[in-house]
Amino acid sequence: MASMPSSIQFSLQRSNFSSTHKVASTNLVPLRSLSVVSNSKSFELSPVGLSRKPLKLVKCSQLLKPRNTVDVFITKAAAADSEGHDIEITDGYAKPTKGFPEKFPALVTGFFFFTWYFLNVIFNILNKKVYNYFPYPYFVSVVHLLVGVTYCLISWSVGLPKRAPINKELLALLTPVAFCHALGHVMSNVSFATVAVSFTHTIKALEPFFSAAASQFVLGHQIPISLWLSLAPVVIGVSMASLTELSFNWTGFTSAMISNIAFTYRSIYSKKAMTGMDSTNVYAYISIMALLFCLPPAIFIEGPQLMQYGFRDAITKVGLYKFLSDLFWIGMFYHLYNQVATNTLERVAPLTHAVGNVLKRVFVIGFSIVVFGNKISTQTGIGTAIAIAGVAIYSLIKARMEEQKRKAALAHA
Repeated sequence: MASMPSSIQFSLQRSNFSSTHKVASTNLVPLRSLSVVSNSKSFELSPVGLSRKPLKLVKCSQLLKPRNTVDVFITKAAAADSEGHDIEITDGYAKPTKGFPEKFPALVTGFFFFTWYFLNVIFNILNKKVYNYFPYPYFVSVVHLLVGVTYCLISWSVGLPKRAPINKELLALLTPVAFCHALGHVMSNVSFATVAVSFTHTIKALEPFFSAAASQFVLGHQIPISLWLSLAPVVIGVSMASLTELSFNWTGFTSAMISNIAFTYRSIYSKKAMTGMDSTNVYAYISIMALLFCLPPAIFIEGPQLMQYGFRDAITKVGLYKFLSDLFWIGMFYHLYNQVATNTLERVAPLTHAVGNVLKRVFVIGFSIVVFGNKISTQTGIGTAIAIAGVAIYSLIKARMEEQKRKAALAHA
């Protein structure tokens, strides 16, 4: 096979040109000879001579100017052609055409949202099914975090992602975040184990109320009256749903409320612990520390029962293989849905983020009612709808405020 030259010449011909023009490129990566045939608005590159595969057509967006010699930088075009990609030349520069994510960003973002919702729904369903035969939320919380931590350690070991270093100062900043994460996670699971999944998520719809209260009374931020008014239907809706919820008990209700408070303070401490570390590494470190916080209560509160009859009863009901596989998969789905949620929310604007969070809760409540066949009263259904609508209004107002702040900061800069 003939060797490829290091100097490439293009033969340029146009119907309104009286002579053939040359497009020369030297000192670039080897590329086979090319001829250029142009119409009035664009031209294409096609291979001349022997080659193992045809060259992708190259469409150019600029008009050709009649000059004797035109220099074209084609290094990137050669690389793209060798990989089988399309090539685009704009303003005299060759570059690979955009891939699917760049061409269809809305479809990619929609896929991220679908994956987030799907993983979250599967997690909630499997989690509740495990509690039906293994009602030990402290131990299950440890399993959630243990599987996630194992996943993170394996990912670090292969360099996907590369582990970010941590020092004493960063450790001190992340510790309160991890403690609040552990407390909120355990209390959520206690609520899931004792009441219906739909009811727990209805109570957790109050989280924006606690967030607003903490922002004003702890951080000293002024909360507009419009935000406080938007929270009124949330409180009213949750109250209506709680009064007639068939699965209501004080343990489930109180645990969900504590979870709201814990996650509110997690957000506050997270803002104070803003670092240059990427979110994947931050979440990994928080998961490791949260696991250490969850181990003692699981051992002291549920340990004796588990050793006496807890494990034995679960294995008797479903078998050892199903018991272990259920624990593994709820831990894996817990970690994956949190990771995908982080990746999803990083791709979208605050307004889309707000709508996405509200729709996620609607999805979980709806699917849990269908899967578990939970019977709810008319008042509970109306109260849940009012609470979700209030959360949506609050989220939209808050998102617009954040967007205005961002634009003002950019304008000032």
